[in-house]
Amino acid sequence: MKLAAAFLGVVIASLLTIAMLFTAGWVRPPILSTQVGFRGLAMNQLTTPAARSKLELANALPEAVPPAEPGGPLAVDTYKNVKVLTDLTTVQFNTLMAAITTWVAPNEGCGYCHNTDNLADDGIYAKTVARRMIQMTRHVNKDWKAHVANTGVVCWTCHRGNPVPANVWTNGMGWPQAGGFATTNYGMGHPDAANGSTAMTQDPYTALNDKSVIRVQATKALPANSNGASIFATEQTYSLMIAMSQGLGVNCVFCHNSREFGQWPESTPQRLTAWHGIQMVRDLNGAYLDPLKTVLPASRLGPLGDAPKLNCATCHQGANKPLLGVSLAKDYPELGGTPAK
Repeated sequence: MKLAAAFLGVVIASLLTIAMLFTAGWVRPPILSTQVGFRGLAMNQLTTPAARSKLELANALPEAVPPAEPGGPLAVDTYKNVKVLTDLTTVQFNTLMAAITTWVAPNEGCGYCHNTDNLADDGIYAKTVARRMIQMTRHVNKDWKAHVANTGVVCWTCHRGNPVPANVWTNGMGWPQAGGFATTNYGMGHPDAANGSTAMTQDPYTALNDKSVIRVQATKALPANSNGASIFATEQTYSLMIAMSQGLGVNCVFCHNSREFGQWPESTPQRLTAWHGIQMVRDLNGAYLDPLKTVLPASRLGPLGDAPKLNCATCHQGANKPLLGVSLAKDYPELGGTPAK
């Protein structure tokens, strides 16, 4: 009997091992661990060689464009209807246009934004959008160093060779809701990939388009919530945090000490960087992206008529540092990047 039980145990263990190695839902070892917080608190980020290789492949760099030679006439004196890049020389202007084509529309070419028979023509809406995006990129690189530091961003950071970035959002993207008296579940109960397929609100990013304080963690023990946050605000905040975790490819302790989420002194430095990131995204959505709803065609707008907007995943795309920390902006001071010394 004991021999049969031992044999059965070996068989079960073998089957479980096979299932772990070859079926979905299991992670094959080795597991790589990186400490990001205080020792002894399990503040680690976990990954595998396969996941790391996949991330590196997804963050491959674009084909390099030779840098512009200094000097020469200004583009505004060479071309007609230059409205934004008026400070660039003709060579700088042409170099940047070639780079933007590589970053945003490599298959469509110049005709994605321009009337190729008359480059000065503003008849294509994408040209108006591109001007605004160039202004936005310069704004990020010059005025949001609290988040992007000197690494900066370029068009490739978000677009990765696509005219429309893969990770954008609009209001009301979730499942259609019932009418009448059954309209108050705020999108909850319908799992969505935006927040890790949880059953919380499907619009986790709405907090990235306003100025509300994102803070629901109590600073006192037991059920009393010292911040007075509602259940809905708590659900929405947790949904946003999961979406941020997904977008950066990290877990909660990358920014927080899970011993006490509400305490800033016990958090990692990344939490402050993330806070500035939230403020930056709100700024960009409000000042640059949402106003484009009057420029974009109806097919590019969301179900409620708003323009596509940014979230953390738009730039990060699963990496805690966009492009795994590689700075393309240093090679493009034309976009406000800080040149390498």
